[in-house]
Amino acid sequence: MSIDTSDVPAELRAAVLAALRAAAVDEGHLSVQLVRAERIHELNREHRGIDEPTDVLSFPIDEQVPVAGPRELGDVVVCPEHSHDVAEVTVHGVLHLCGHDHEIDDGEMLALQDEVMAILGGAP
Repeated sequence: MSIDTSDVPAELRAAVLAALRAAAVDEGHLSVQLVRAERIHELNREHRGIDEPTDVLSFPIDEQVPVAGPRELGDVVVCPEHSHDVAEVTVHGVLHLCGHDHEIDDGEMLALQDEVMAILGGAP
């Protein structure tokens, strides 16, 4: 079992791996893309019906449904122009890929995000 981070920018691999460890995910592939404000605005409008740019979007693929071959976790799209901390919003997006949702939990996802950021040496 292993994590394939070949489609993650090198400067974000530590953040991705820390988030996956915190979420107890030890196998699969994911991608992280850095995009401009225009692109994330378009994606946010298409997929969430929100007509404005945002900092991060997550697109889970297998959502823990058994599939043949390596697990495909999904894609995280980050807009540095709208991010206060690119590593932190990447962690946020990866936690969403792992099934966490701060909009319906009791603060667990954001607490986990803070823990990951503390491990990485960033401010929670």
